[in-house]
Amino acid sequence: MLEVRGLRAGYGRIQILDGIDLSLAQGTVVGVLGHNGMGKTTLLRTLIGELRAEQGEIRFDGADVTQLGMHRRARRGIGYVPQGRDIYAQLTVMENLKMGEMVRGGASAIAEMIEYCPILEPLLERRGGALSGGEQQILALARCLVGRPKLLLLDEPTEGIQPSIVEKIQAQLQALTAALGLTVLLVEQNLQFIAALAERVLIIQKGRIVTTIAPEQLHDKAVVDEYLGI
Repeated sequence: MLEVRGLRAGYGRIQILDGIDLSLAQGTVVGVLGHNGMGKTTLLRTLIGELRAEQGEIRFDGADVTQLGMHRRARRGIGYVPQGRDIYAQLTVMENLKMGEMVRGGASAIAEMIEYCPILEPLLERRGGALSGGEQQILALARCLVGRPKLLLLDEPTEGIQPSIVEKIQAQLQALTAALGLTVLLVEQNLQFIAALAERVLIIQKGRIVTTIAPEQLHDKAVVDEYLGI
């Protein structure tokens, strides 16, 4: 579904991505791990079109989308939940969901998404800014998914979330990916979380994918020390 070759991108004269190569098959969940500043968020921002690719190619669902704008990639089926969630704090939960489905045509998917995310039902008239961090993350996921993406780019979904709530988000993601047949590229620092969800994990260092490991290897301290230094 996603093929990336020789991708380079950055911020002005500062190059962050230095020739990224990766591929995702339909229906798979692939994790991305690395230290801060190694290019994880920059990779997702380039894939969705928020940042311009300086070199390389991005192919999605068989088509070259490298030069397409962010809104056109969204309409083709790429969804993005950014780090920090970026929900509309002054809008209600329902209004946030309606904003999310503006990228798609056809019948509304909001009712169906509320069935998948029942935690949102009693909160529909509450403003986004009044929700807890965990509730905001579920809302950010649901807002993206009402647009019916084929590929979900998900950046640090456990950031700032209480450990007791992380398991609920993990279970929610597992249920959603199974029910909707999603393909997911997951950037995450929580090793247990990414090991539970991903089928394989890409290690990124200095803007390059240096190796791929199996999720169970994240329980091996020697492997974690070698690639992450933690």
